[in-house]
Amino acid sequence: MFELIRANKRRSVLLVAGFVIVVALVGAVIGFLVGNGPIFTVVALVLSGAFAFASYWKADAIALRMSRAVPADPQQYQRLHNLVEGLCIAGGLPKPGVYIVDDPAPNAFATGRNPNHAAIAVTTGLLDTMNRVELEGVVAHELSHIRNYDILVSTLAVTMVGAVALMTDLAIRMMWWNGGRVPRSGDRNNTNNPLAIVGFALLILAPLIAKAMQATISRRRETLADVSACQLTRYPPGLISALEKLQQDTTVTHSASTATAHLWIEQPMSGVGDSGKLAGVHKMFATHPPLDERIALLREL
Repeated sequence: MFELIRANKRRSVLLVAGFVIVVALVGAVIGFLVGNGPIFTVVALVLSGAFAFASYWKADAIALRMSRAVPADPQQYQRLHNLVEGLCIAGGLPKPGVYIVDDPAPNAFATGRNPNHAAIAVTTGLLDTMNRVELEGVVAHELSHIRNYDILVSTLAVTMVGAVALMTDLAIRMMWWNGGRVPRSGDRNNTNNPLAIVGFALLILAPLIAKAMQATISRRRETLADVSACQLTRYPPGLISALEKLQQDTTVTHSASTATAHLWIEQPMSGVGDSGKLAGVHKMFATHPPLDERIALLREL
């Protein structure tokens, strides 16, 4: 288990480095297309660094605000607070901030930059759906994300994906209003240049690459968090039963977005689980492993 956690941290560093490379590549492509390669590459690196720095210090606030989470009142949600406190004592973790999301879909997520600066949020639908042992399994899963340091790289992914999407959108608009319609002096055939065509293709593909990397980040960590949660509660049937209820539920989590989808315990957005001709494409961008696979793995413990 501890070796898996160490390997998880190493992969986190590589994935963040991969995001920086993608952002720098996008900047270089934009620079080539507009004629200022080095300048735009530097701007891209500075932008990615600024996004990463801001998300490091404001990780929990960003995710909680996007999900419309509010602090859980200790009196009204006493059962939830007691579960969190008990599991934190058992796992040797400081108690994170506890939040509630007013959403009928059963779901939960954890965010923050380290165990000392973390928060967990659960939906009202989760509290209504789960019994005590099932809720304990879900909370243990989220606390495992905190203990395994998944929360930092997951939140960094939100901002990095946003940076790539923002840069490519601005670049395509610039090409349309300037390079694509009003040729620059000395480079009247730039849009017919094969390298320019490749550049446009990279700008279109960059957000898809970033989303695929975002999905990879989450899928690798969900399985480890499931196993860690069972180690923490010492009762795998609790989490198994919770995942079975999540599998049966088809409600869309309206408080989630594509940027934060990978933070939740279950894929919150509709469409990814669809079958048919595009099933392979949906699976490529799925932020979570299929619930039946996660349940089957836990049954083997």
